[in-house]
Amino acid sequence: MTEVSTVNLPRGAASFARYEQTFPTLTASEIERMRRFGEVYHYSDGEALFEAGKPGPGMFVVLSGTVVISHRDGLGHVSHIIDQGPGQFMAEIGQLSGRVALVDGHAEGEVETLLITPENLRALLVAEADLGERIMRALILRRVSLIQGGYGGPVLIGPETLSDMARLQNFLARNGLPHHLLDPATDKDAADLVARYVTSRDEMPLVVCLDGTVLKNPSEKVLAHALGMISETAHDKLYDVAVVGGGPAGLATAVYAASEGLSVAVLDQRSFGGQAGASMRIENYLGFPTGISGQALAGRAYTQAQKFGAEMLIPVAARSLDCAHGDGLFALATECGQLLRARAIVVASGARYRRPEIDNLANFEGKGVWYWASPIEAKLCAGEDVVLVGGGNSAGQAAVFLSGHARKVFMIIRGGGLGASMSRYLIERIEATPNIELIFNAEVTALEGNSEGSLERVRWKSRLAPDIDTLDVRNLFLFVGADPATGWLDGCGVEKDRAGFVVTGVPAGGNGKRPAAPLETTVPGVFAVGDVRSGSVKRVGGAIGEGAQVVAALHGYLGEVAKPAL
Repeated sequence: MTEVSTVNLPRGAASFARYEQTFPTLTASEIERMRRFGEVYHYSDGEALFEAGKPGPGMFVVLSGTVVISHRDGLGHVSHIIDQGPGQFMAEIGQLSGRVALVDGHAEGEVETLLITPENLRALLVAEADLGERIMRALILRRVSLIQGGYGGPVLIGPETLSDMARLQNFLARNGLPHHLLDPATDKDAADLVARYVTSRDEMPLVVCLDGTVLKNPSEKVLAHALGMISETAHDKLYDVAVVGGGPAGLATAVYAASEGLSVAVLDQRSFGGQAGASMRIENYLGFPTGISGQALAGRAYTQAQKFGAEMLIPVAARSLDCAHGDGLFALATECGQLLRARAIVVASGARYRRPEIDNLANFEGKGVWYWASPIEAKLCAGEDVVLVGGGNSAGQAAVFLSGHARKVFMIIRGGGLGASMSRYLIERIEATPNIELIFNAEVTALEGNSEGSLERVRWKSRLAPDIDTLDVRNLFLFVGADPATGWLDGCGVEKDRAGFVVTGVPAGGNGKRPAAPLETTVPGVFAVGDVRSGSVKRVGGAIGEGAQVVAALHGYLGEVAKPAL
């Protein structure tokens, strides 16, 4: 971390490498420009401005006095982060959408602030471009600092090699939420909690939330509710557009639609980014000559969409779509029991990881079988042999990434080569990597585990010979393609092709007065973009392009046939 001069800097500043950008000091004229967006509040010594685990009221600009920012975890540990004085502001990226605060802020002496609500903060970022750029950069850097320091999120307690630990870490990391791990083998507080709460191995890991609530090996949905991630008010609103899917296509739709004044809700059942968000490096996306991770690319789009006012409902899964609700609106039922109303629907639900026909596969998912390769899984296989199945670009990127951690990567490809399914630059990189071994014309047939239910052996065979071979590995990575995630559209009249992808641009998509738009489905007002659409190119760039393109069609539909938003 770069050293920062401590001369005339507040307490805690030296801990931040990019302090000037992370905690900028606004000028008097800049604060004056911001006053129309907020209200002045006063706080006495020791009074809380915001508290970790409770909804944040917005962004505070310190007019006078000092505010102490501290971290408090669910175990009762409190640590100082930084002091904020006159001209500085307090918020991080979560305050764009009114999420819970991740840290505490208390007045030290008498404090006067300007409070800008999330709605007005978004208006400020758009109206004051130069000032908004400085503020946005600071909000992003603060979230990055919280993630890197493990401040402001839940505590995960258990062995780092535990498969369910990897599952929860992945969920939190993919959603950009800070967290930190404690191993009961080395930490007394963690060991005490395990002794108090855990009666069987299946209850591990424990998750300690900011308010002290202890969860035993929770599902992602239970954890999301405990962390305040899921909106409880979305069903009370009427949106211009509901976008189902938070991958590149859905995020692009949200950014462009919200920036043009449409009210937008985005649903995704797991995290933003979709399958692209799990890619460790995308090197052939325009504008990033050194490459960019899928998580970084998606994270920028996720933040950008919130800046323009899109409401991100994650993790929330779509269960069904009612295209004949009776009032000219669409009713989207979610798996959490809510009914979301919208004037138009954009289907961007992408595809689900394909599960090949392998004996015992379901028994080992999350216990040695993975459908993505992140630093979390890389730690699990450090110094060990792994098997990776697949021959596409995602498989190639994963193989190269894992080769930097694993002792050896056995790459099993069903076909006789890589040229038909993988970009040339990846093929050359794989061929130049000494610890990647390519096995062509082969397939995995069965899996075997140990007494604890974790994977320990993979059986495979050549498609050209009857012999069965084995590899003793504890981790198997599957990149064998994906099937369209369109089951939630069953019964609503949206036509699909034989493979289940959504058909667009056909004459039936019109309403008698207006021809179907190129991205419109057979149900007027329902559009499809990205991987889920029949005939799409199944590339990140193509998905983003379609997400931008569909907004013009949305305007055409909403302007001509839909009722005005309430």
